[in-house]
Amino acid sequence: MKSSLFLTRRSLLKSLGAGGLVSAGSSIFAPYISRAADRPGIPHGLQSGDVSSDGAMIWARTDISARMHVEVSTVESFNSILKGISVDALPESDFTAKVLMDGLPADQDIFYRVRFQNHNEPALFSAPALGRFRTPPGVKKSVSFVWSGDTAGQGWGIDESRGGMRCYETMRRNRPDFFIHSGDTVYADGAVLPEQKMPDGGVWKNVTIEEKLKAAETLAEFRAAFKYNLMDRNVLAFNAEVPGFYQWDDHEVTDNWWPGQPLTNNDHRAKKYTQANMMTLAARASRVFHEFLPVRPNAYEPGCIYRRLSYGPSLDLFFIDMRSYRAPNGDNSQTAYGTAAHLLGPEQLAWLKRELKASQATWKIIASDMPIGLYVADDWRENSGSEAVAQNDNGAPLGRELEIAETLSFMKREKIFNTVWLTADVHYTAAHYYNPDKAAFQDFEPFWEFVSGPLHAGTFGPNPLDGTFGPELRFIKAPSKDQGVNLPPSFDLQFFGHVAIDGNTEVMTVTLKDWNDVALWSVQIEPKMV
Repeated sequence: MKSSLFLTRRSLLKSLGAGGLVSAGSSIFAPYISRAADRPGIPHGLQSGDVSSDGAMIWARTDISARMHVEVSTVESFNSILKGISVDALPESDFTAKVLMDGLPADQDIFYRVRFQNHNEPALFSAPALGRFRTPPGVKKSVSFVWSGDTAGQGWGIDESRGGMRCYETMRRNRPDFFIHSGDTVYADGAVLPEQKMPDGGVWKNVTIEEKLKAAETLAEFRAAFKYNLMDRNVLAFNAEVPGFYQWDDHEVTDNWWPGQPLTNNDHRAKKYTQANMMTLAARASRVFHEFLPVRPNAYEPGCIYRRLSYGPSLDLFFIDMRSYRAPNGDNSQTAYGTAAHLLGPEQLAWLKRELKASQATWKIIASDMPIGLYVADDWRENSGSEAVAQNDNGAPLGRELEIAETLSFMKREKIFNTVWLTADVHYTAAHYYNPDKAAFQDFEPFWEFVSGPLHAGTFGPNPLDGTFGPELRFIKAPSKDQGVNLPPSFDLQFFGHVAIDGNTEVMTVTLKDWNDVALWSVQIEPKMV
């Protein structure tokens, strides 16, 4: 529910079930009334996200049926209110609520304030919670952001004695304009047990909750995966200051899933799923993903994750979804494009080409939940084929590679320059330069792909590079053979990437970092002007 009534504080308190509002210059917040047992809480902090030229999403969750009141201002004191919006938080959405705050001025620090009003006792309000974000510039100006993926995976949860999810605090200290989470925002399919043995003989001691002791199947269990991450103090502080742009990969549902997949393999049996196939799990996971993250709703496809957002004249962001529309995993060896070779699917592929062609931004970031040139096996133990794009055969495009080849050829043909691919998924960090002179398929302009992560999960790798699109490995940091795999966060192999675009030259600087904020490798990329 969303409306725009002008109310005074007194009328707001007197009006049982009063609607939302847009106010200028005066606050909607009622005097703080202390009845702790009946006042709503805000147990999981605030989030802003999908910040673009036309506004931003603001999210929060309470613990009873209540109305969320949001106000925004350009001053931290809130002496002058730009506008306010209200929306109801109901049991059907697990008391989550989010609003699109549009019509905001460009290139401004925006402070926002949230309180919840008890539906049953409207005189009772939560304590206020405060957050901030910055709106995109209206002219060319320096922009910076961070990206990574993979949060709370492989059983490595919140160990308070080790500082919790420290990578989020390191990213916050970089003061980015925004953050891209490249997928595996949660590990709904992974249990977080009280203790986990470490390769060095130590014991990792997790904060845990009952719903995270097994793989998620019910709505409550999927919701618990998000609530768990929002128990970490680093994540809460980060979310209040840095707006997020989110996409999903597999672990929001279960490992390496595809639509309609029967839940019959060894991994599914080990997780003791009671569902017959993936459809129910994916539907519940999608609903919860949109409930708990500040992702913009899509009118024509409510569960849609792919979208384009503009962050000023220098930067457009294209979020793609390599999971929801794919054909079944398998040998991925089709020689002609068709249903069995789908990865993005025809509608999303057409959208991506259309939106890339329409973009006037200098730089075009394609945020991908999986890498293009790294071979990712569906199941290494069963030799069951490709889970991602690459075939590991160094030859002409096959299977899912056909969609990537079509996209790259289209960009060359339409003179769409300055595309950079950002991704995560493989749990190490790397820089790949795609060189058509070294490729089996050569009908494309050179481009960069940067891999980062995990944020807070087990570290793996490296994966083999496939030569179809000619990737050159310019940098890598992954576990050594002596270290093994699934290394805990305390082994200092947690990674994120930092991107800075200079407002004058529009040169893009990409720096790969670890969670200690050590710059591991960096490159400056000159924009190609038409």
